[in-house]
Amino acid sequence: MSRRFTAGAVATATALALLGAVPAGPAMAAPDASADSTEFTVVAEEGTSTVAAVAAIEAAGGTVVDSTASVGMFQVVSDQADFAARVAEAAELLGAAEKRAIGYAPRARFDAVEQEHRIVGGRSAGAAGARGTAMDPLDTKLWGLTMMRADQSRSVEPGDRRVSVGVLDTGIDGQHPDLAANFSYSLSRNFAPDIEDIDGPCEVAGCLDPVDRDDSGHGTHVAGTIAAAADGFGLSGVAPKVTLVALKGGQDSGYFFLDSVVNALVYAGDAGLDVVNMSFYVDPWLYNCLNNPADSAEEQASQRATIVAMNRALRYAHRRDVTLIGSLGNNHEDLGAPRDDASSPNYGGTPRLRPIDNATCWDLPVEGPHVIGVSALGPSKAKADYSNYGTEQISVAAPGGWFRDGFGTPTHRTYDNTILSAYPLHVLQEEGAVDADGNIVPGAEAFVAKECTSAGVCAYYTYLQGTSMASPHVSGVAALIVSKYGKPDRRRGGLTMDPNKVEAQLYRTAAKQACPEPRLVSYANEGRSPEWDAYCVGGSGFNGFYGFGIVDAYAAVTTPMRR
Repeated sequence: MSRRFTAGAVATATALALLGAVPAGPAMAAPDASADSTEFTVVAEEGTSTVAAVAAIEAAGGTVVDSTASVGMFQVVSDQADFAARVAEAAELLGAAEKRAIGYAPRARFDAVEQEHRIVGGRSAGAAGARGTAMDPLDTKLWGLTMMRADQSRSVEPGDRRVSVGVLDTGIDGQHPDLAANFSYSLSRNFAPDIEDIDGPCEVAGCLDPVDRDDSGHGTHVAGTIAAAADGFGLSGVAPKVTLVALKGGQDSGYFFLDSVVNALVYAGDAGLDVVNMSFYVDPWLYNCLNNPADSAEEQASQRATIVAMNRALRYAHRRDVTLIGSLGNNHEDLGAPRDDASSPNYGGTPRLRPIDNATCWDLPVEGPHVIGVSALGPSKAKADYSNYGTEQISVAAPGGWFRDGFGTPTHRTYDNTILSAYPLHVLQEEGAVDADGNIVPGAEAFVAKECTSAGVCAYYTYLQGTSMASPHVSGVAALIVSKYGKPDRRRGGLTMDPNKVEAQLYRTAAKQACPEPRLVSYANEGRSPEWDAYCVGGSGFNGFYGFGIVDAYAAVTTPMRR
């Protein structure tokens, strides 16, 4: 199916809260509603029992078709035009988010941030971008591994198969030759059935793609950075021996619905996953606000429900020893002093200018509880122009790529400044970069790599940039920490570790990086307007560009844990 790039972290968009409960096996397709019915996600008030919530939903004119009772979320259909308004008035319920069909509306072919190098036209620097110990042939292009000393950490701790990393994203190509050895079919789940008005025609009956399918490519790229196998072929990830778990919470088109994300987080906690990477924001609102005056009463209630449901799900996963990693976003703003938002709602309504009050609005999941927020760096260790920042939300910094890095040098505006990772062949073919016979088309050789085994099995890779690419570097290090210091989980199997201890080790061992001087950074040389100027607040121990520092894989696994 032809869909395009999800924007990472904050360049992604997704639609209203969709619906569904956490299934015991692969997720079920969303239930059919009659022609006169509309689907909603309803969130109950704190302390409301399931019985009371269902009764209130029915009294408002809805029928519950599924639920995630552990976080008070219900999937509902209703033929009442004023159902959302009735829910907003019910004392037992927080609000209802409606799923509106808007006609076929796929994402842009190429994401403006993540594939900037392809949109504006880039070139190869023509030289290896990394030094150090390369396990696989393409590792010489992975400057990010060198920056964070992951090329050295693997000789000490390459990761333990008993440690599982959930990639909450658009899926993982589980058949990719560099990912297949680490991919878990048994643990992976699809929580996001295809929605035809945004994803196009379904490829399979029931619209539920197999758990090893990724029709966007974004999730596969993230997974490769975390744990591509170190096997003498292709490239290797930060933690090349841990287990990858696909938590498909994003649509093929790049939208991330509330219910899919919540259900994936609850499942991660129940299944005993150790780390979950989240490179997206929950749509349709870039910022979910408690009472934004630019929004209707029903929209306000829907956003309040989203805030509560996400906070409950994040806390639920954290209590069950899941370390949560999130990208700060690609909106080039200080998350502690956000600009007005003109992009929301990006689905089911008309975008409008919305003032954003930092005290009552949240960018989720990265501004939710227990989420380790990651900014993106270029090869020079400079904050990428697009990366969000700020002392309020940042935790650490990591390689995310910056196409425009290296101004005044031969590397400026080259593909090599971005992040190379695994990618599905069929997506590259849909993009026109690879032909039907698997050959890279002329002109695409600079941004697509192909590696084949002696048996003729070929794998494909491409370059992307974004905070979406930064957070999986941190997720890989978190997985190494659990591999090195975790204890056997006697209840669920595998290894486990208190996420607070994982977080503390990440921060304590990060390489300290002071703010640049002058602290007010202009990106005028890179072709950006003054809106992109960024001021770095803080000292070398903690600041708004780097947080506690640049994540350091080698230090993380060689520095003894504090008790």
